[in-house]
Amino acid sequence: MSGGPPARRSPGEPWGGVRPFSIKTKLGALVVISVLITTGLLLIAVRTATELRFITVFSMIATLLITQFVAHSLTAPLDEMNAVARSISHGDYSRRVRDHRRDELGDLAHTINLMADELEAQDRQRKELVANVSHELRTPIAGLRAVLENIVDGVTEADPETMRTALKQTERLGRLVETLLDLSRLDHGVVLLKRRRFEVWPYLSGVLKEAQMASSARAGIASDTGSHSRTDVHLHLDVSPPELTARADPERLHQVVANLIDNAVKHSPPHGRVTVKARRGPTQESLELEVLDEGPGIPQSEWHRVFERFNRGAVSRPHGPGSDGGTGLGLAIARWAVDLHGGRIGVAESPRGCRIQVTLPGEPSVSS
Repeated sequence: MSGGPPARRSPGEPWGGVRPFSIKTKLGALVVISVLITTGLLLIAVRTATELRFITVFSMIATLLITQFVAHSLTAPLDEMNAVARSISHGDYSRRVRDHRRDELGDLAHTINLMADELEAQDRQRKELVANVSHELRTPIAGLRAVLENIVDGVTEADPETMRTALKQTERLGRLVETLLDLSRLDHGVVLLKRRRFEVWPYLSGVLKEAQMASSARAGIASDTGSHSRTDVHLHLDVSPPELTARADPERLHQVVANLIDNAVKHSPPHGRVTVKARRGPTQESLELEVLDEGPGIPQSEWHRVFERFNRGAVSRPHGPGSDGGTGLGLAIARWAVDLHGGRIGVAESPRGCRIQVTLPGEPSVSS
C-alpha cells in the first residue's frame, strides 16, 4: 500500500478535547439547530398568527430530517466497518475501511485497517514458515528415503556404515525441525546462536558431500515439490589455508552453504562447476565464503532483490533436465542465517556466472 495513514489529531486539541469534527460536536450542533428551528418557527407563528399545531408539525419534520441526515452520516461508516470486519473474520484481509473522516469513526476505521494489516502480515508469515519448513526438510528426507530404498531393494546391505548414513540424516532432520521452527521467532529477535570453533575444511567437505548425496537421491525420486535433480554438476572446494578455523553456529552456517550450493547447482550449465571458497576474514576466527557457478549470472539490477522471499530473479529457467525455479526461499534463508551472525551476504562482480560472498565476523557482535 502506498504511503502511511494520515496523522491523527491529538485528543487534547483543540478546545479541551472536543474536536471541531467529532461526533460530540455534531450531536451538539444537532441540538442547537433543532432549538433554533423550533424557536424560529415559534417567532413566525407569533407574528403571523399561525396555529401552534402547524408550527409543531413543521418543527418535528425539520428536526427529523436533520436528525436522519446526521444519523446516516454516523451509521454508514459503521455498516462499512461491519462488512470489513466480517470479511476479516472469514480470512479475507484484503479489504480496508475508508478512513478519510476526521472524527472518532475515522479513528476507529484507521484502527481496523491497522488490525487488518497486522493480521495479513501474520497470515503471510505463517504461510512462509510452512513453505520454509517444507523447503528445508526436503533434502534430508530425500537422502534418508534413498538409503532405506536401497536397503529394501537389496542394492546395499544394512551394514553399520549404511545405517550410520541413515542415522546421520535422521539426526539432521531432527535438528532442522528445531532450527526451522525458530523462523517463527525471526521478527522478534529471540533466536540464539550456538557459536563454536571448528575446522573449515572438514566441515565444508561434509556439507558438499551431503549436497552431492542429496542431488543423487533426488535424481531417482519423482517429486512434486518443485525440487530439481542435477547430478552432472561438479562441486569443488577451495579452502586456504587448509588449517583454517572459524567461529560460528555450524547448523546456521550449514543452512547458508547448503542453500547457496543448491541455488548454484540449479543454475549451472550441463556438466558445469560450482566452487566453494573459504578464506580467513579480517578479524580473529572470522570467515569469508564465496560460492561461484558458471551459469548466466544475475543482472545487476536484480542484486538488491535476490535475497527476498519467493523472488526467483530474472533468470527463472535453470539449466538441465528436471530443473525448475524452486520456491524462491533458499537465498532468503541464507540471508536470515547470516544476519543472525551479524555478517554480510551479497552478490559480487564476476566475469562469469554468479558469485555470492558471505562474511561472518567470528566473534559475537553486540547485536547478537
